[in-house]
Amino acid sequence: MNRLIDLPPDKLSPEQTEVFNRLVAGRGRILGPYKIWIHSPTVADGMEHIGTYLNKRSSLSTREVEIGILVIAQHWDADYVRQAHIKAGKAVGLSQEIIDAILAGRDPKLADPHERAVHRFATALVGGVKLSDADFADVEKALGRDGIAEVLVLLGYYTSVSLGMKVHEVPIPQQPA
Repeated sequence: MNRLIDLPPDKLSPEQTEVFNRLVAGRGRILGPYKIWIHSPTVADGMEHIGTYLNKRSSLSTREVEIGILVIAQHWDADYVRQAHIKAGKAVGLSQEIIDAILAGRDPKLADPHERAVHRFATALVGGVKLSDADFADVEKALGRDGIAEVLVLLGYYTSVSLGMKVHEVPIPQQPA
């Protein structure tokens, strides 16, 4: 059964068409999660706005974003997202050792205090750990309240991406040999 339904443009509702056109204009094509979310155009539109903000304009660095995504992808055992963001993590300068440590649930020994705070916060949250007041204060000192809000939404957004790709059994693109 093909769970991912690729709606042809001529089968979209007027609201879906409006969102579809914005997605194509901004991204050049419809990415996998948006093929899922376009069935609910309000969801697709909101998720695109959040995703673009997190990836392009948030206070988090590209490395911090990739660290958070890798934590979530591993937590949900989301192969598609994990593979895509191993590649993206390497592209932004995460070493194979750091990536391996994150995926194994080990401390990646990050030198940057912001990156350490993102990793610490993300792993605590996916592990169901309630941060102590002192730990929360440390994360807040490193990331600020805006960074805390952005990490929370990043984890939620990529949880939705991870679960959507798993539920719809989106195949992992073949890597060139």
